[in-house]
Amino acid sequence: MGSPVPAGEGSPGASVATSTSPGLRPPTRRGTELVMLSFAAGLVTLALILVELNQERSLSLRVLYLGLAYLGLFACAHLAVRRWAPYADAAILPCVALLNGLGLVVIHRIDLAMEGTVFLDGSTWDPVAFKQVIWTAIGLVLFAATLKFLSDHRTLARFGYTFGLIGLVALMLPGVLPGFIAPEINGAKIWLRLGPLSLQPGEFAKILLMVFFAAFLVSKRDLFTTAGRRFLGMDLPRARDLGPLFAAWGVTVAVMVLQKDLGSSLLFFGIVLVLLYVATERAAWVVLGLGLFSGGAIVAWKLFAHVQQRVANWQDPIGRYERIGGGYQISQSLFGLATGGIGGAGLGAGRPEMIPEANTDFITAVIGEELGFVGFAALLLIYMIFALRGLRSAIAVRDSFGKLLGGGLAFAVCFQVFIVVGGVTKLIPMTGITAPFLSYGGSSLLANYILVALLLRISAAARAPQRAPKPKPQQPAIADQHTVMVERPK
Repeated sequence: MGSPVPAGEGSPGASVATSTSPGLRPPTRRGTELVMLSFAAGLVTLALILVELNQERSLSLRVLYLGLAYLGLFACAHLAVRRWAPYADAAILPCVALLNGLGLVVIHRIDLAMEGTVFLDGSTWDPVAFKQVIWTAIGLVLFAATLKFLSDHRTLARFGYTFGLIGLVALMLPGVLPGFIAPEINGAKIWLRLGPLSLQPGEFAKILLMVFFAAFLVSKRDLFTTAGRRFLGMDLPRARDLGPLFAAWGVTVAVMVLQKDLGSSLLFFGIVLVLLYVATERAAWVVLGLGLFSGGAIVAWKLFAHVQQRVANWQDPIGRYERIGGGYQISQSLFGLATGGIGGAGLGAGRPEMIPEANTDFITAVIGEELGFVGFAALLLIYMIFALRGLRSAIAVRDSFGKLLGGGLAFAVCFQVFIVVGGVTKLIPMTGITAPFLSYGGSSLLANYILVALLLRISAAARAPQRAPKPKPQQPAIADQHTVMVERPK
């Protein structure tokens, strides 16, 4: 018997190459993406039909318009990915499409329930489903533009500090501007009013600050991995290395105080802690960060009335049911979830008009009522698949900046869902932030579609084949060199 042939020298294993092998092209999986998008479009169309039938209405042209608009928009998004990011993950865009479509269905269902409603100030309900389609179209334009003009995600690292400054200004701006430009809505001061439009700059600041922290942690990684004293089995960081953590904590407390926005402060600080942990793999940063945030939250609870009100509504919503600014909203959310039970009341058969802000902050409560625990769990599974595919892309990409940025982007969506669902189900106090891709609103959709484009760009970089290095001209061996006769000068 002959001796075994080592791999790489004529063995069968030598012909098997990974997707990162130079010169070999892995499958793009765009056909798989198209099949999953078609499945999502079919589910959304069926859900729109069920909503109108359960409202005891004949099918209207609105279903046709909404369905065709949805189909056309995501067909264009698929073509953009096929053209500018052919090796991107095939599951991310279908998950986003299904979430966006389900949100459009629920918003249309709320429009039907609220149709003709007259409010105390004499105004009537203004349907917003078609406005959501317009915001989706603008978001997908930004999505395609990001894919086209950002050919390499590592380019962002060059402008990390600039993005950090812009993001910090955008995050703090509503809290320092006067009320006629930055009005206080539902107890929070997070909006900028630009004529007939309102913009929430914190949604875009979230992405800009993630770019900054990813670039900063990559360039200063040695600063954060140097261990200080050991305490309770953990290597604590040195005192002089805690500056960035205290800076992030200070910004978080400032947002909580100036804007009365618990959700954005919690989301921002959570992202910073996760990026620190991913960059250093040290739990001490997380423990210190949670301690700082808990201390700041307790101080804010002692000093500020709006924080005390949120906590009181969380502790006993039923007891504060009839108070102004009390527990009516969270109580109605819990009643709706209880009514839905396991299987739900059915699409179009619930009472979403009983829940204030049903199409924004409490859209997940409407889904829980009409689709039940089963539908609610399926919704969370879609978010989980999105986050897992994003984290998988972050692990697979070759550069440290892409790993940190991809992990931060995927975690941001997942953590935002936790905050929203935790508030709706009374797990944590209500925060007032919206569910990504589901809730009505322009700022959230625009920012999140830019986030998705960045994730797809990172996943494309992870799966794309490496370019084969250019062959270097080889010098002939010395033995093969021609002999040159040199004549001795006379």
